[in-house]
Amino acid sequence: MAVWAALVVGAVVLGALGSTGCGARRWWSRVLPLSVLIAAVVTLVGALLVEKVLRPFPDAIPPGVYLWIGVGVLGVLLGVRGAAAELRARRPWRAVAAVVALLLVVVAAAGHVNRVYAEFSSVGTLLGLREYRTMSLEQVTGRTAATVGGDLGPGVTLESVWTPPSGMPGTGAVVETPIPGTASGFGARPAQVYLPPAYFTEPRPLLPVLVLMAGQPGGPEDWVRSGRLPVVADEFAADHAGLAPVIVVADPIGSSLANTLCVDSPEGNAHTYLARDVPGWVRATLQVDEDPGAWAIGGLSFGGTCALQLALTEPEVYPNFLAMSAQAEPTIGSREKTIETFFGGDAEAYRAGNPADLLASRPFPGLAGAFVVGSDDAEYGPGVRALHDATMRAGADVRYAELPGGHSYAVWSEGLRLELPWLARRMGLIA
Repeated sequence: MAVWAALVVGAVVLGALGSTGCGARRWWSRVLPLSVLIAAVVTLVGALLVEKVLRPFPDAIPPGVYLWIGVGVLGVLLGVRGAAAELRARRPWRAVAAVVALLLVVVAAAGHVNRVYAEFSSVGTLLGLREYRTMSLEQVTGRTAATVGGDLGPGVTLESVWTPPSGMPGTGAVVETPIPGTASGFGARPAQVYLPPAYFTEPRPLLPVLVLMAGQPGGPEDWVRSGRLPVVADEFAADHAGLAPVIVVADPIGSSLANTLCVDSPEGNAHTYLARDVPGWVRATLQVDEDPGAWAIGGLSFGGTCALQLALTEPEVYPNFLAMSAQAEPTIGSREKTIETFFGGDAEAYRAGNPADLLASRPFPGLAGAFVVGSDDAEYGPGVRALHDATMRAGADVRYAELPGGHSYAVWSEGLRLELPWLARRMGLIA
């Protein structure tokens, strides 16, 4: 409602400024239609550059997003012209009103774009205000604790032998830290590592590990900020005596607009980074459960596709996965361009890492995973359903869930909340 109110007020003010004083008829007959035309052309040219020329994103941007961008451009055109006209007429307060109206329209348009992706859940999130505890890596690795859970028998969960000691903090903490590409040479951005309350105790439980990835464009901090990962994980920990997986949000692309396709290629050795460097760093740096069965990989959109790729090609490293709103196949727009760019034209090499082809090639009886997609996600929904069905036919233990919403963090945050208990059971944390 707030964004609609801002839009209505801004539009009313701009209309009032244009419809009074000298030149009112000219404003309605020429200025407004011309501004609408210019805004439409600017938006259309921008859309063509994004979708057909530059192609910085692997998927098309919804038409509704471009519509609201056009509304924002129109607000800027009318607001700037109105403010300039009022200043020339020596009416500064009306010029201020024009600027305020301009800002209201832009904010309203941006709010509607944000509703599509749910990137910012609140004004505090937009302003970068944290709703979680942070620590430095030095604070976390400053001591080695005695551990609980290293010798559990078959079928025994960590929760069943765990008693939280006094002094356990009420919430977990997030650590931002580089994970070097020792084996891969990959230049990843710093990871975001969530450590649950039980990690800060003596003795320390050996917790399972979930490696998460954001989409493209995006970065590790998106899961923490927009996906509200610390809040979701803390809620889980509060229900399980401070226990939750250690969650490592790793970077599979290197920069916001890059695309590695989650493979080793001239664009970067993302596969080796995720399969070797990330788990190697976690085991060497943190006290966690090192049993491969206690590990999972997950992600959203590009990251969901990447998670499925790693689970299928490296099942001994990640035998469990969470694929949310995954692409039907790894792509930078077309299969032909993808094969040429990343595989030097070798279609067989592409098929060796494409989930659909891998699932049709052999069974995966030891694999377990969950697929999540928004019920309104018309672009990704069919592909997610097809991948789920193919994974089930390949003998894996899989789940499927549709949640209200589209291709947005509203779905992905709730998807993590929904599937975290299932993952925790798969990884031996809870019964």
